[in-house]
Amino acid sequence: MKAVSRVHITPHMHWDREWYFTTEESRILLINNMEEILSRLEQDADYKYYVLDGQTAILEDYFAVKPENRERVKSLVQAGKLIIGPWYTQTDTTLVSGESIVRNLMYGIRDCMAFGEPMKIGYLPDSFGMSGQLPHIYNGFGLTRALFWRGCSERHGTDKTEFLWQSRDGSEVVTQVLPLGYAIGKYLPEDEAGLRKRLDGYFDVLEKASVTQEILLPNGHDQMPLQQNIFAVMEKLRDIYPQRQFVMSRFEDVFERIEAHRDVLATLQGEFIDGKYMRVHRTIGSTRMDIKIAHARIENKIVNILEPLATLAWSLGFEYHHGLLEKMWKEILKNHAHDSIGCCCSDKVHQEIVSRFVLAEDMADNLIRFYMRKIADNMAHSAEDKLVMFNLMPWPREETINTTIRLRASQFRLVDGKGHDIPYFIRQAREIDPGLIDRQIVHYGNYEPFMEFDIQLHQILPSMGYRTLYVEPHVAGSLVKPSPAATSLLENAFWQIEMNSDGTLRLRDKDSGIVYDRVLEIEDGGDDGDEYDYSPPREEWVLTSVQTPFDYEVIHEAWQSRVIIRYQMAVPANLNARAARQRNGELGIEVEVTLSHNSRRIDVEVRLDNQADDHRVRVLIPTPFHTREVLADTQFGSIMRPVRDEAMAYWQEEGWKEAPIPVWNLLNYAALQEGRNGLAVFSEGLREFEVLGEEKKTFALTLLRGVGVLGKEDLLLRPGRPSGIKLPVPDSQMRGPLHGRFSLFSYSGTPLNIGLAQQARSWLTPIQCYNKIPWDAMKLNKSGAIVPESYSLLSMSPVGCQLSALKKAEDRDEIILRLFNPSDSQCSEAAVSFSQGVAACRETGMDEIPYPDQDATKVIAGIFHPCQSRTFSVKPG
Repeated sequence: MKAVSRVHITPHMHWDREWYFTTEESRILLINNMEEILSRLEQDADYKYYVLDGQTAILEDYFAVKPENRERVKSLVQAGKLIIGPWYTQTDTTLVSGESIVRNLMYGIRDCMAFGEPMKIGYLPDSFGMSGQLPHIYNGFGLTRALFWRGCSERHGTDKTEFLWQSRDGSEVVTQVLPLGYAIGKYLPEDEAGLRKRLDGYFDVLEKASVTQEILLPNGHDQMPLQQNIFAVMEKLRDIYPQRQFVMSRFEDVFERIEAHRDVLATLQGEFIDGKYMRVHRTIGSTRMDIKIAHARIENKIVNILEPLATLAWSLGFEYHHGLLEKMWKEILKNHAHDSIGCCCSDKVHQEIVSRFVLAEDMADNLIRFYMRKIADNMAHSAEDKLVMFNLMPWPREETINTTIRLRASQFRLVDGKGHDIPYFIRQAREIDPGLIDRQIVHYGNYEPFMEFDIQLHQILPSMGYRTLYVEPHVAGSLVKPSPAATSLLENAFWQIEMNSDGTLRLRDKDSGIVYDRVLEIEDGGDDGDEYDYSPPREEWVLTSVQTPFDYEVIHEAWQSRVIIRYQMAVPANLNARAARQRNGELGIEVEVTLSHNSRRIDVEVRLDNQADDHRVRVLIPTPFHTREVLADTQFGSIMRPVRDEAMAYWQEEGWKEAPIPVWNLLNYAALQEGRNGLAVFSEGLREFEVLGEEKKTFALTLLRGVGVLGKEDLLLRPGRPSGIKLPVPDSQMRGPLHGRFSLFSYSGTPLNIGLAQQARSWLTPIQCYNKIPWDAMKLNKSGAIVPESYSLLSMSPVGCQLSALKKAEDRDEIILRLFNPSDSQCSEAAVSFSQGVAACRETGMDEIPYPDQDATKVIAGIFHPCQSRTFSVKPG
């Protein structure tokens, strides 16, 4: 006789805060549904559990309207009936950084603790694929269980739905996959015919795939109200399927039974991004690239600049503003839900997403400026005009700095603290109205204008600290002339760059002699996809910029040289025009390439003006390397992926839901390497790439993808039904301007030994400058603290382990320092030196809770396994 299975019916709702509907539309439904849920849980002892989708942002939305029900919710959570958390929002895991995922869990769990215990499961029922680093992150919060839907196939190592899932460092979670999704128990009918039609096929799939015969039947769906007649349905199920046991359950009960079979579970590693049985939308990383770029910029600004700066300021005696940081974090975390950051939403919702990013960035910019001002205002010589330069990387940096000085003078001198002249170059100068500096100046009748000078200088700055220069007005400074033109287009100690006749560049690495030719060719192809996926048109016509006339200008400055290449590329206006081979649309392109005199990087800014629809624009970066793999960074580590997915040869034969095209995501960098030599691409927000070429490999970095429909049916690479709904989204055609940036970095050696991850973060963390002058519209009183004119909080090596987070602890006067090994090989202990010494140091989880049974030390010690992060709580000495 067939083995008896236990079917766990778990009431829940999946709550997309926004999608094709707005947050406010869903909030109205939430208010209605929550009253039904709370009343049923309070009044019906047999209705044991309800899972509130694993995210506390739902409660935040609810209490904004119904604050009087906090105690009702708290009572039900503490009774174990209403199950909340552990997330703040249901995060995407492939497009957002490790620190974003950590903060999502940190704020979600902290929100939960105000009501009771969170659900201790990594619950992501609908995200588009799973990062291979999630077990590591989950373990950092004491979570040892994971539950998700999308991304699995048997080629990962098992065809079963229960297994042990490990990250590269050995972190492990017991995992239950929802093979048919989170909604198979939605709106269950009460009649036998309806139940059999729905469930006969489901049970066959579920029981065949289960190791334990503990079967999940989630009773819920998107925005679904509570099913009032569920007990009548369960009685009918017992009549129809007497060989099965039906129980109202919670996910924790299922895991307890799975864990009893731990010794027979397969062990799997890596990411789950296969679209064989369910769609994972591998190319969603290029939808609404304007939003993707803004997201990465703000994410980096908070993690790389603001939090370290706030920590530095706190170490000097100023307040660390946890509340402000939490507010801006939560604004961007609301945008990290899979639909929101995937940008598979209506145009109106995308406007809301942009608004949240605008708010978060405005908060971040102002708080960065505030902290720099507090430090500058409280130096011993506080009244003098200054330029304070902040290096927020943990090693000294020699940098070319472009910044702005304001003063009421036509000339000025820059000096250091010892009175030595500091040379500088004036890039541009202009007169500005004094009211823009401080409206009180004009209020009292003083209309004398200010001068604003864009300057360039070259400085060596202390690690995780700052250096101060003084500005003396009305005195002639040490002005530097532009560097003389080189024989090449651009040249420094590391690179020789030439212009090809077709507008592409020829790059020669002087150290290795390797030549990268035809770099920065722009490719324009059709896109018959939707907001979820790229798909080529049935009648494709690929164009490149090499047929387009161009002009260029070279600008030589004191410590940098630039070339700006401009052209108007005639492209098809839409898919019909592409099929007819008509160039009736336009793509304006401006590429600015900057080479600093002391840098191995080649920095590139691309400004597009898109006046065409239904197309994909990529920049091509050829290399001479023969390789079958490409390196890309991921959360707290890196991953090697094949440049070709072998399943592309048989996906249609096997009936995959979508083609496994080898278009991959990166966070900050990707690299191709042959032998000791490699070329990396650093990116801020351009997080989608493909590697082209049968022999020599070429990076194809996506710049823009324009589509006009939220979900479309019968794509060449995704046959069948539409994803989402067929809703027009004209804004996703991306008409108008778009600005993206990336950088090229050549190296010799291993990525770990040359500090590739550190070089990428350094590029993403520019020097921050604050120009203190006697006038400011927003007045501040001086604090009691007096700070030095130069300062370094800490230092560490620019190779080996990488800094991930530097912040003040949430609940105590200690510094949280998170480091990680970005490589696939073991890394020796990280040497971190605090300028004030260390009074005590304890290792913690990512939740900042110190591990038990450890003695406080004064060193950050230990081995870092591949792709392992470790978190330390440090009390400065």
